[in-house]
Amino acid sequence: MLKGLTRAGIGAVGSIEDFVRAAAAHEFEAITAGGKELEDWITEKGADSVNAFLSEQGISIASIGLSVQWRTTEEEFTAGLARVAKDAEAAAAVGCTTCTTYVLPSTDDKAAHFMAIATRRLRICAQILAPYGIRFGLEFVGPHHLRTRWANPFVWGLQETIDWIDAIDERNVGLLFDSYHWYTNELGIDDILRLDPSQIVLVHINDAPDVPVSEAIDNERLYPGEGVIDLAGFLRALKQIGYKGTVAQEILVPKPSEESSETLLLRSQEGFRKVYSAAGL
Repeated sequence: MLKGLTRAGIGAVGSIEDFVRAAAAHEFEAITAGGKELEDWITEKGADSVNAFLSEQGISIASIGLSVQWRTTEEEFTAGLARVAKDAEAAAAVGCTTCTTYVLPSTDDKAAHFMAIATRRLRICAQILAPYGIRFGLEFVGPHHLRTRWANPFVWGLQETIDWIDAIDERNVGLLFDSYHWYTNELGIDDILRLDPSQIVLVHINDAPDVPVSEAIDNERLYPGEGVIDLAGFLRALKQIGYKGTVAQEILVPKPSEESSETLLLRSQEGFRKVYSAAGL
């Protein structure tokens, strides 16, 4: 499993080239990026130059985020679809095969109505991504405070998300599986062992403070190995089922850290060393 970074939790690391260099210097093997960010980089440097640089640094682009707004109006969704195709083209040009989005666990819309609309919209996104060889990951979001943040409960669990993926019914759709949401759903190792690795598009890793699970706040995450989540068990189970993709750190916090990017990168590096070692990986 490749050790990866998102920009969440590493401070102001700079341009994408700076991000790549920083990841490589701290023993990471992959990063996530924005589709427009990749497009601009390719436009400036050329795809061959970008790919040569990534190869030289030993870094792959693990994933891009879904840029279209699929949660609001039909007009806004339709207007953003062209950008999805451009993002996919840029991602494919640098060997990135994954795009992801998150699913909030409550909504101000009527849940059944929103489910019908969202299913259609996400299916369209999957269909746009597929010709570029890009898989589409849906991330269920578990923290209890978000389940009641909006008027009506929606999807926040693993099985419900799997059922929804089945309903979307596109072969390139799978899970973005986040350790924080696994933990806040109070899932166990057996729940991971029941998965097929083909169901998982990307993994996020982070840790949780020592508070009751129901009080774990989404943007109060800790670095791997600094909290109470059984990340060694989490990683061992992913390894056991045969997952070989990227495990990317994502640390959401209430406000930007005042620590330097270098300090946060070293903290991230040490966190991965700690939990990978504990998992025997």
